[in-house]
Amino acid sequence: MLSPHILGEEHYNIARGVQKVLKNYKNLQDIIAILGMDELSEDDKLTVARARKIQRFLSQPFHVAEVFTGAPGKYVELKESITSFQGVLDGKYDDLPEQSFYMVGGIEEVLAKADKIAKESGSLTIFVSFLG
Repeated sequence: MLSPHILGEEHYNIARGVQKVLKNYKNLQDIIAILGMDELSEDDKLTVARARKIQRFLSQPFHVAEVFTGAPGKYVELKESITSFQGVLDGKYDDLPEQSFYMVGGIEEVLAKADKIAKESGSLTIFVSFLG
């Protein structure tokens, strides 16, 4: 059970914010399944995008999972995790693709992966336009 007395106010508030976004996303999934993403309001689309980033960011490569994932485990300081999730909640990373949040350690790795994805898709765009 989350408690601000145990976690501290900042950690507690951010954890509750993450839970709220994930819960809102879960509530939207039926609407998405029936009507599609296009029928959502802009705020709901933002909630979905942030929730999907949070879900992927929670997939941080743990040392105990190395055997199963093949990815080396990463250690991320608690403060960095808290700050990173606050950034996601605040929309600081709204422009980054959600796949950049998957199986990375800290937010610096997210930014590096997003940059790599952008460069690769830029190369692909140049290649496709060259062929066309």
